Amino acid sequence: MKDLTQGSIIQNILAMAAPMAAGMIFQTLYLMVDLYFVAALGDAAIAGVGAAGTIFFVVMALSQVLGVSSVALISQAVGRKDPEEANRVFNQSLVLAAIGSGITLVLGYALAEHYMSAIAAGAAQSEGVRFMQWFLPGMALQFALVGMGSALRGTGIVKPAMLVQVLTIILNTILAPMLIAGWGPGPALGVKGAGLASSISVAVGVVLLTLYFIKLEKYVSFQKKMWRPNLELWGRMFNIGLPAGGEMILMFIYSAIVYWVIQAFGESAQAGFSIGSRIMQAIFMPTMAIAFSVGPIAGQNFGARQGARVRETCYWGIMLNSIVMLIVTILLQWRPDLLLAFFTDAVDVISVGADFLRLISWNFVAQGIVFTCSGMFQGLGNTRPAMLSSALRLLVFIPLVIYLSQQTGFTIKQVWYVSILSVTLQAVVSYLLVQKQLQIKLKGLPI
Repeated sequence: MKDLTQGSIIQNILAMAAPMAAGMIFQTLYLMVDLYFVAALGDAAIAGVGAAGTIFFVVMALSQVLGVSSVALISQAVGRKDPEEANRVFNQSLVLAAIGSGITLVLGYALAEHYMSAIAAGAAQSEGVRFMQWFLPGMALQFALVGMGSALRGTGIVKPAMLVQVLTIILNTILAPMLIAGWGPGPALGVKGAGLASSISVAVGVVLLTLYFIKLEKYVSFQKKMWRPNLELWGRMFNIGLPAGGEMILMFIYSAIVYWVIQAFGESAQAGFSIGSRIMQAIFMPTMAIAFSVGPIAGQNFGARQGARVRETCYWGIMLNSIVMLIVTILLQWRPDLLLAFFTDAVDVISVGADFLRLISWNFVAQGIVFTCSGMFQGLGNTRPAMLSSALRLLVFIPLVIYLSQQTGFTIKQVWYVSILSVTLQAVVSYLLVQKQLQIKLKGLPI
């Protein structure tokens, strides 16, 4: 356990974010390798895997119920110096993880074809189904991975989870070319290989983190006596986690709507958006590392009733993320097509992806503010405002983009313009809501 109620706030943020960012850099490398080999299979494979990947938002939404509630409740328990409560939350999260894994597998295999038929067409649809069927075990195991990693993050420890992440990403990077393209002894499974490589790697990660908890972790640990369902605690966890899960569901709806709207422009448009969005995800990783650090730092200091340090955490989180995102925005205004050209030589695919990155980067600073505010909401133990701001984003984005798609002269760039508008509005609302929450939660505390 690391005490985050002492020392410099900015140093605590950087100390936690640095190892997480290092792990995310490796994840970025994997994303690039995976995308490179999938792209070699053609536009239909890129579009299919990208469209199928949107279902991952649903899994992340469900797993975030565990992750966000665990970070909030465990970090606050650590701040209060209450290890018994921290262990109770951790072990109940394991029970919920097992339930979530089962639901993912059953519904995933039952509904994969129906989902893909709704957002993709032709060869992209069948490729997406193949990928999803082999990736579902890995998605199901995300619950255990998120549960254990979040428990460690709540106690201020991030290096073990980061090291496990790095090892699994290295394994995934080795397996991807073997199973996708048939390098070495591996069979050339195409998109099925991409899903299988990810599933194997996640399984290895779960095993490694489990061994860490058994052999090394002392503050929170597996305790069978705490595995009996605790409905009162589940209620508290759902109260914190469900709004955060709802926020991820809204992101899933956003991605699904984009794929649905742009399918009229053909596979090349969907492929360009798929590559561009993967690159964007990689770009977001450093700022997400900062946001992930903000949650437990705010949570521990809130549990310790140190209001001034909670406010300082919010300030520095927003400042650091804004600086990072501003630098990235400037870089993407230069030559985003160079990033696309690494994965494909199709001019129409590069054109769509480059336009997407150049335009969408204008809301990166706003997105960084949104990420930081979400971390603060988690630390304060109330994630409803984050879901409200995400819902507002969709209430602006969906009607506008559907209306424009029905008009003569509709272009794909208009989708990105509407996205910029909606994310900017979300950032403003998130900032105002977090300031309101600070006033409410820190009332009566030293500031």
